[in-house]
Amino acid sequence: MGNNRVVIAFGSNLGDKAANINNAIAQINKTCGKVAQVSSFHRSEPMGFESTHEFLNGCLLLLTDLPPKQLLLHLKEIELSMGRIKTSDNYEDRLIDLDIILYENLCVHTPDLQIPHPKYQERAFVLEPLMELDLGFSPF
Repeated sequence: MGNNRVVIAFGSNLGDKAANINNAIAQINKTCGKVAQVSSFHRSEPMGFESTHEFLNGCLLLLTDLPPKQLLLHLKEIELSMGRIKTSDNYEDRLIDLDIILYENLCVHTPDLQIPHPKYQERAFVLEPLMELDLGFSPF
């Protein structure tokens, strides 16, 4: 088990969305630390792009010893292993999306990683599942 509490948001809007999410959670638990809690899945409309595919979203609480940058690399590897292909820097349909929302009370601002996630407080599909988790610290 790890010493750091991390909130990861997840989402899928292609294929068997629940299976995609459950597969990603299992891989996170296997390679990144211990998944301590998982929110219920929430349905949401695509945000920032047009699509006919509804999302399933949620959040999990991960206990990890991985530093933020290494955790991000593991999450990107999981996305790739599951078949996520980014065709542009714009939002698009995806099999799986994994984002670090919070890492304890740490603030990180680099070109490829921002913690807290810069837009999480504007997104109901993150806030609603986040409120289901017992974080042990305040995300606000």
